[in-house]
Amino acid sequence: MLIKDKEIQHVSNDMMNILHEEEIRIINEFHDAVVAKESEKIDELFKVVQFDVEDHFSTEEAMMEESKFYAMQMHKSEHDTMRQKLDKLQKNWESHRDPEEIQRFLEDEFKHWLVLHVARWDSETAMHLGDSM
Repeated sequence: MLIKDKEIQHVSNDMMNILHEEEIRIINEFHDAVVAKESEKIDELFKVVQFDVEDHFSTEEAMMEESKFYAMQMHKSEHDTMRQKLDKLQKNWESHRDPEEIQRFLEDEFKHWLVLHVARWDSETAMHLGDSM
């Protein structure tokens, strides 16, 4: 397990919390496959990770746009940077099939980014949005 639920701050918007919980579950499953060096499962779950991250980010971005969140472009630019990093990581995986590269990324970069991103940008966005459910 890479990320425990309690490591990700809950925000004041239930939809965002649901998105985060689902992403944590998927990332943990992906991390387990990477640590076990299960190439076929990594192939399968990488697609799930990419889909989930895009769904997570685009849902938040739609909510920000609809509510005219003042810092939407700054928040979105963090999403875009992570999208690019994940795309590059997937291309490297397809070329080199190195699970240790993915493991380093998840443990040294992605986890820390997610914890800080939620604490900074998502918590502020959630306060602006209020509870949407």
